[in-house]
Amino acid sequence: MSLIEEPTDHSHTVAQLMLYSTLEKSGCQGRLVAIRHLSELQARLEESYRQALFDEEFYEERLTGFDFHPPDQIPDAHSIIVVAYPHPQTRITFTWNDKALPIIIPPTYVYADQSDRRLLDLLSCTLEPLGYHLTETFVPKKLLAVCSGLGCYGKNNLCYVEGMGSFIRLAAFYSDVPYEEDNWRDPKMMNACQRCSACGNKCPTGAILEGRFLLRAERCITYLNEKPGHIPFPSWLDPSWHNCLVGCMTCQRICPQNKHFLHNIDDGAMFSQEETALLQKGLSLKQLPATMIDKLVQFDLAGFLDIFPRNLSVLLKQECDDESRY
Repeated sequence: MSLIEEPTDHSHTVAQLMLYSTLEKSGCQGRLVAIRHLSELQARLEESYRQALFDEEFYEERLTGFDFHPPDQIPDAHSIIVVAYPHPQTRITFTWNDKALPIIIPPTYVYADQSDRRLLDLLSCTLEPLGYHLTETFVPKKLLAVCSGLGCYGKNNLCYVEGMGSFIRLAAFYSDVPYEEDNWRDPKMMNACQRCSACGNKCPTGAILEGRFLLRAERCITYLNEKPGHIPFPSWLDPSWHNCLVGCMTCQRICPQNKHFLHNIDDGAMFSQEETALLQKGLSLKQLPATMIDKLVQFDLAGFLDIFPRNLSVLLKQECDDESRY
């Protein structure tokens, strides 16, 4: 006898109840939507491109790799499960000029793959005994989450989920679990944003504009400092605007909807003066001491080696400049 039973009609409701119960017990929130909305996601993205709302370089780099085809692994896929789970900031401490310098990595950057795999394993353990299956997607998850009703956009174009703010990571999976209720809707901005301009006023690059739903992503610090490390920052970008090892926290810190979540910070790796100096040299992982390799892998920082020389150096110089003023 197979350990995985074939689903029956009455099991559909059971599966959905168990899905939402499992997510709730794990501190997550989720929605189940019809797989037919894949075409709508694609159409919305393409329409925004046709309206020239995306910078061409940004669009080519970030928005052309999505896959809007139903999965071959699940021939009878009916739905997409989109999930939001809490994801904290991470504090990395570097030693420079014999002084400890804590630098933040925003939510979603570290332990992302491991977190997504744990979530997939958790949901698989819940649904597979009932005869259902899951596989990962590669779709625009923010747009999916907002259209599903799971979250809303902020003026900064981040996805906000009630009770979590923007300190979240989104995951999405194809499934053959039938949906009973689908609350699909047009993309929506948070009601609180209608009377607030905090993020736009604080954004140093002018990426967040009044009267425009999409931010100017090509001016966002996050986009600029996520590029490969050999690409220099544009000349107009003031070094004092940098505030994270990668990404940017300016709009999230000032947002009133995040005030209860700003303390969600995990302590990560600590690097000595010698290790900090090595990270600025652009060495490959194999060229570093074994103890550093272990540390970088343990704290999921090996993928940052390429940008350490550029991003870390500008933050350390910023610190030195601040000290020289006193």
